[in-house]
Amino acid sequence: MVVVNESVDTTARIPAPGFTPRVSILDLAIIGRGQTAADAFANSVALARRAEARGYERVWYAEHHNMAAIASSATSVLIGHIAAHTSTIRLGAGGIMLPNHSPLTIAEQFGTLETLHPGRIDLGLGRAPGSDQTTARAMRRDLRASDQFPDDVRELQAYLGGESLVQGVTAVPGAGTNVPLYILGSSLFGARLAASLGLPYAFASHFAPGALLQAVELYRSEFQPSTQLAEPYAIAGVNVIAADDDEHAQQQFTMVRRTRVARFLTPGRDLTDEQADAVLASPQGQQLAQMMHYSAVGVASEVASYITEFAHHAGVDEVITAHASPTIDDRLRSVDLVADALDPVTI
Repeated sequence: MVVVNESVDTTARIPAPGFTPRVSILDLAIIGRGQTAADAFANSVALARRAEARGYERVWYAEHHNMAAIASSATSVLIGHIAAHTSTIRLGAGGIMLPNHSPLTIAEQFGTLETLHPGRIDLGLGRAPGSDQTTARAMRRDLRASDQFPDDVRELQAYLGGESLVQGVTAVPGAGTNVPLYILGSSLFGARLAASLGLPYAFASHFAPGALLQAVELYRSEFQPSTQLAEPYAIAGVNVIAADDDEHAQQQFTMVRRTRVARFLTPGRDLTDEQADAVLASPQGQQLAQMMHYSAVGVASEVASYITEFAHHAGVDEVITAHASPTIDDRLRSVDLVADALDPVTI
């Protein structure tokens, strides 16, 4: 069966009859137990190739720092590597934490990617540090930089459009590539900014579900058309584990929850299964479980139905699936099963 912390209420948002969401993938480039970053990169190549073969919309990678289990810190470099090992699927950042960088640097990096792989590159932008405060200081990040996020987005957009807001400065490569921008968020701030700039909006409901419905509704109601986008386009994330039988899916989900306890609540400590379960039963553990509120776990048909119902529930045009299975073989199987179960038109 599909497992969520609470059943999805599909009465809140009812898109037009016949609506089906596009489906894409968020790859966290997980370094599994006993594995290296090189193993994670090889797995990411395999996952992107499978997604391409099965017709998924895009694969995105997120900027995280100082996290032992996530290898996507140099996000633009990883995207370039994956793009060189695929042919047609769209690839991008979901996202780049813009306050960690100068807009010019990101325009040059993604202008380079677009030049090398034309028509295949997306640039999602977030304003969080993607790390803790100590790591942020190690990156020489100004903790006040988040306040400049809207201006930095506009500056970056201008570089990519070939109309620099900084006199005498041009992004080379980058100018005129018009890499499509997406605003990422888990609050009303990002929704309002995406609407005002006329950009697509992606909500991180796979780990921060609380404001999903309110944010998407705000985005749609305040959207202003732009040269990039005539109508609002919303994306939201779901954790997915599809398996051949429900028992195997549930076993994987249990392993994922235990691993996340160690990663987020007891970093640096190896926990037994009993210890991890005890932490999960605690108030802190319940908060972690709530982060995974939107999770579809089970056999293919039920997971596919959940993805469609979730899109109706949230009022989004696209669902980005984070296939959370602990091993690459199980992740690839999950990708295949979801593709098999969904109408080919959907993905």
